[in-house]
Amino acid sequence: MHLQVAKHDEYAALAAEKHVNKQIIYARRGLIQDVNQETLAENVPIVTVVADGSMIMDPVAVAEVLAQPLEMREADLAAKLRSDRRYIVLKKKVPATLASTIANRLRVRSLRGVTFEPDEARNYPNGSMLCHVIGFMNSEHDGVQGIEASMNDYLRGHDGFRFTEHDRTGKEIVLYRGQERAARDGCNVRLTVDLNLQHIVETELEDACSKYKPEKAIAILMRPKTGEILALANRPNFDLNDIRNKPADFLQQNAEAMKNSAVIDMIEPGSTFKIVTASAALNERLVSPSTIIFCENGHFNFAGRMLHDHHGYGDLSVDDILMKSSNIGAAKLALRLGDQKFYEYIRRFGFGERTGISLPGEISGVIHPPHKWAKIDITRIAMGHSVGVTPLQSICAMSAIANGGRLMMPQIVREIADDEGNTIATFPPVEIRRVITEEMANEVSNALKNVVSDKGTAALAKVAGFMVAGKTGTAEKINPAGGYFSGKYVVSFIGYLPADNPEFVGLVMLDDAKVSAELNYGGQIAGPIFARIAEKTARYLNLQPELEQPPSNVILTQRER
Repeated sequence: MHLQVAKHDEYAALAAEKHVNKQIIYARRGLIQDVNQETLAENVPIVTVVADGSMIMDPVAVAEVLAQPLEMREADLAAKLRSDRRYIVLKKKVPATLASTIANRLRVRSLRGVTFEPDEARNYPNGSMLCHVIGFMNSEHDGVQGIEASMNDYLRGHDGFRFTEHDRTGKEIVLYRGQERAARDGCNVRLTVDLNLQHIVETELEDACSKYKPEKAIAILMRPKTGEILALANRPNFDLNDIRNKPADFLQQNAEAMKNSAVIDMIEPGSTFKIVTASAALNERLVSPSTIIFCENGHFNFAGRMLHDHHGYGDLSVDDILMKSSNIGAAKLALRLGDQKFYEYIRRFGFGERTGISLPGEISGVIHPPHKWAKIDITRIAMGHSVGVTPLQSICAMSAIANGGRLMMPQIVREIADDEGNTIATFPPVEIRRVITEEMANEVSNALKNVVSDKGTAALAKVAGFMVAGKTGTAEKINPAGGYFSGKYVVSFIGYLPADNPEFVGLVMLDDAKVSAELNYGGQIAGPIFARIAEKTARYLNLQPELEQPPSNVILTQRER
């Protein structure tokens, strides 16, 4: 009676500890897909091979079966299996098909004590493609970087569990049915990215890196009317499937390759920023497109500091200031605006704040308020210096021009669906604000068409059959220690087509391309890369050519920093 009643709970607990096992039922992590539901991240069944030393009667025989398929030494396995511990992890991440073969061999020889805990490994069918957007997982099955991190709560699901009891021979005899919880699988995340367009962008960016050997390179495609990101790529990059095989310090040692530079890196934009200056002056009705500005024949002394153009321009219209990318012309437009009003437009275009894209690590950039400006700063900010912006902010600003003056939030997640295909959440277009009037956006767009002409700085950005609008940029590279690197530039081109009804905006940016000084300009390097991407994109989107005769590419005669 003493054992049955007084000691019942104590001995029942000891029995459960010896014979009862809590088995985790792992939730399936959701898929990541492109806009056409092409799989970008999936799950591959794997197992962890576990031994219960208290049930293994013949460690040598078990080791003999396990050694070859697990690629382990028999002697090492036998030593582990001689332990009386009830939970011995022999090997993780074993393919499920191999585990099935091992289980059959053990069954044939009537060897007990080895179990296989199901799990899943994340697999990325496209390797390095879209790596900075997708992200990857750590050993705890949590997302690291990219969509794997930002959508982790949706993707990971919730693990379940059940308790099982075994007799002394290791055979399961009952399921503790009152103590179980089913796993709830994760949701699938569908992106706005089109894998076909991503392939176009990645291929052209890879070719450009092979040719120019830049320190970094970035390309983005965006739909201006909705803010959808159609493609986004960075160089350097990495293979998502290799991460799980790397040592623990790999991420730290390869931090630059792992960064999504499109949203994390801050650069001085150079002359692409002149769209802000011109848009603001036009929208405030301080000038019209035909207003003449005297550009000082290439040398402008303001506040005791000299500002130069690369050509000695005299009188230029506002349209011509954009077309020829006059630094002095842009500075004089900013001076007409004044510090406070100019600053307001910079912020209206989204600079100095995060865009809100569903990617981790995004920075806001640096836009100092006017009370921190030196007297000359307004003339330098006007041409894209003394400000820090991200490439994503830059393409969003250009998209506002292409979208009739409306700034859209960039979207990279289209929808989230459960494992049965039911839509959980959608992400419709979000208009952040109207930046300038539609009339003024059209005026700026007309000027940007001239940039991509034989008279402008981006003749090599033309696309056969289409009218293209855009702006070049060439900025000296900032030295983190102070000042600028001598002879190093960040070159860029941001453009859209068809110019009068834009279907996409594209950005191409190269950091420190290895070319001669006379070629180190946005129009010479980034412009042609954009043209190749845009031509293939237009063909893929089935856009109908609007020009009868394809324009001829010419060697640039107008260049700008």
